[in-house]
Amino acid sequence: MSQDNTQHQEVSATIDLLDLGTVHRLGFGAMRIVGDGVWGEPADRAAAVAVVRRAVELGVDFIDTADSYGPNISEEILAEALHPYRDGLKIATKVGFTRAGPNQWVPVGRPEYLRQQTELSLRKLKVEALDLLQLHRIDPKVDAEEQFGVLRELQDEGKVKALGLSQVSVAELEQAGKHFTVSTVQNRYNLTDRSSEDVLKYAEEKGIGFIPWAPISAGELARPGGPLDAAATRLGATTSQVALAWLLRRSPVMMPIPGTGSIKHLEENLAAAGVVLDDATFAELEAAR
Repeated sequence: MSQDNTQHQEVSATIDLLDLGTVHRLGFGAMRIVGDGVWGEPADRAAAVAVVRRAVELGVDFIDTADSYGPNISEEILAEALHPYRDGLKIATKVGFTRAGPNQWVPVGRPEYLRQQTELSLRKLKVEALDLLQLHRIDPKVDAEEQFGVLRELQDEGKVKALGLSQVSVAELEQAGKHFTVSTVQNRYNLTDRSSEDVLKYAEEKGIGFIPWAPISAGELARPGGPLDAAATRLGATTSQVALAWLLRRSPVMMPIPGTGSIKHLEENLAAAGVVLDDATFAELEAAR
């Protein structure tokens, strides 16, 4: 895709999220604007700020982050780059992990911890209410009902507008739904990992936004001459763009949030909104594994 097309790509279709409102379905994931291993400062903080600002310039109005990215640093960079926030921009964050070092993630779902981290996210993002708060993981050592209960309390107190979950089953979604309206679910899903197909179907039935993490991962499908590479060549696009275009067509509740610390890759990813998969190409990718 030419540089001109990348600079002026179409924005994606929209979705109406429960308790939150309308956003474009192709968003930005803010995990990669911190250091290696999702730990510490990025190599170039000014570059990270520039990437975030460029995303919004290009029409992104849904950004996903977490207190554990850095930790803290991703949220702080978003505030540095974007506060005061423009009307319509929604920033989603997550709580429920502690960090002890690079690539180390330990779930903690004690209600007092989830409340503390929510209060800190409000401070770091410089807002009076979080647009969307997602439970990063259900802590198996803490009663799920307690974890869902404190999220509902935070929403009732006006500190959170909408609530979501990450990496959960249909049964867990149903259980959480007894405590609050589930606006989004964030599970791993891409061309080579469709293990959350039942969760996607449930999300479609209930009008829940489905945020696929690792959306571009394609493994062997992206190899030279493979089905993804062949489709990209035919369409004059990159394999990443085709993988994202497939997700956008796969379901009307799909909300990919590709992340990057590079403006070039950001522009390439967002240009996926302008890639149209014909029926034959879509069917071919559906059949590929």
